[in-house]
Formats: sequence, structure tokens, C-alpha cells
Amino acid sequence: MENKRLLIVANPKSGRAKVKNNLLQIVQIFSDAGYEVTVYPTKSSGDATQKVASLNQGEFDRIVVCGGDGTLNEVITGAMRADLKCTFGYIPLGTLNEWSSSLNISRNALEAAKDIVSGKEIDLDIGRFDDKYFTYTASFGAFTEASYSANQDVKNVLGQAAYFFEGIKSLSNIKPLHLKFKCDEREIEDDFLFGAISNSMSVGGIVKFNDSVVKLNDGKFEVLLIKNPTTILQFQSIVDGILRKDLTRNGIEFFQTDEITVIGGADVPWTLDGEFSAGQDKLVLSNISSAIHLIVPNTTEIN
Repeated sequence: MENKRLLIVANPKSGRAKVKNNLLQIVQIFSDAGYEVTVYPTKSSGDATQKVASLNQGEFDRIVVCGGDGTLNEVITGAMRADLKCTFGYIPLGTLNEWSSSLNISRNALEAAKDIVSGKEIDLDIGRFDDKYFTYTASFGAFTEASYSANQDVKNVLGQAAYFFEGIKSLSNIKPLHLKFKCDEREIEDDFLFGAISNSMSVGGIVKFNDSVVKLNDGKFEVLLIKNPTTILQFQSIVDGILRKDLTRNGIEFFQTDEITVIGGADVPWTLDGEFSAGQDKLVLSNISSAIHLIVPNTTEIN
């Protein structure tokens, strides 16, 4: 009987280079489960996208990402561009890994590998950002620059604190962004401090949604927009609302949609799954429902 084929796409620089310490054991776990394993270490930014996009349909039964959310984004982007039908696994070795945490994927590399062998397959939505893709969030404004401007070596040493310190440095530079959002029957134009179009239980480790609100394969984005507060009291109310998961406060816009158009953001930098992306005067973000198949632990429950 021919072995099943599995490709590991590994980022040697993710999360204190933990992949180097565990790679042989990870390969052994997959080999023992009957997989013929190929390992591809990434060489530079964008390399994983090119590699996966170049694969032939059916060349691998599973593709496993060893790295952070940025590496996962590159692999999924490559698969989406090539319309590659495959089942994915994720061994999160990055600094934050907030998306994988919401899916109960272990941060222990060996445990995550075992779950990929024995776990269950779920469908997940993927976001399209013009000609790019994102797995869990596209965001702009306050603190988003910290996710891609913090040095990788600093992130490896300080972990989540690196994002905090980088965010504090950017606070003095935060300026309201005037944008227009259009979707369905809704049109919102205002000055905004922050915005996120997401398919995740949390954004940036700060904004957390109620479990009853988010479903990861319903074909809908969760859209969160924070308007520029006009008073200190309004600012305090907004912060309190976010901390209490009360997104009905004045100054907070929260709704769901399968597609949204952003107008007037040519100079607005975005972050897609923690990686920088330039803005455009007109952007269309659309939800591709149940676009990928991901192996998660049997204990994982999605709404």
C-alpha cells in the first residue's frame, strides 16, 4: 500500500527557532502514522506562498505548517491562489498564535503533531483582501503596526511583551483615519482609530468576542470599527465596552457581513494575520466560506 504524502513547511526563525529542536520528532510522529514526509524550510518572506502555489493537485495529502501566523498565512495564500485542494495541519511556533489558541491547538509542538494525526477535520472560512488572503484578521489603526514592526529577534526574546512595547511607542503617532465602509444596506463614513474585519474569537489578544457571536465557517466576517472619541468619557466607555465584550457602546460599530468595501484608505497600512499590507483607495474584502480543511484536536468545538 502506497504511503500517504505529507509536506511540512517549516519557518526556521519562528518563535525562538523551536522548530529546529523538535523537527526530527515531529517527522517521526508523522512517519509512524504512515506518512511519507517531505520537509521544506522557508528561506525568506513569501517563500512559502511560492512553494505551495507551485505544487500539483494531489501531490500531497496533507500540508503541515510549522511556524507562526505569518507562515500559516503564506501557505494558505499559496493554496488559495493555486486552488489547491488539500487538508492542512498547524503546529504553532510563533509569538502570539492567537488564532490557533481559539481552536484549542496545542502550543506544544509534539502534542500538536499528534493531534494532526488523530484529530478531526473542520471547514474554515478564509478572507480575501483584494488579491491577498487572510486566515483570521485584517486590521488597521491603533496597535496594528506593532504586529509587523517589532523585530523578529525581539519578539522571540520578549514574546507578547514585544507587541505591547511596540504598540506603546506608536501611541503618540495615532491619528484618526477617515474612511467609508459599504456593505449590504449599510454605509458608514467617519474618523476611526481602529478597525478589524475578522474570522476569529479575538483580535490582537485584546478584543475578545462572545462565543455565541462568532462562527468560523458561516461565511460571515465580524466587523469591528472604533470611532475617534470626541471626549475622554466616550473614550473610557469604549475601552470599558471592549473589556466587557459589550460592543453596543456609542463609538463602537459591530456587525457581520460576507463582503465589505473600504473607500479612501490609500495611505492606510493594514495588517493581515500580523503581516503588513499596503492600503488602497478602494478595497474589497470578501469571505470565502468553508475554503479550507484544517485538522484540529478532537476536543475542539467550533460554533
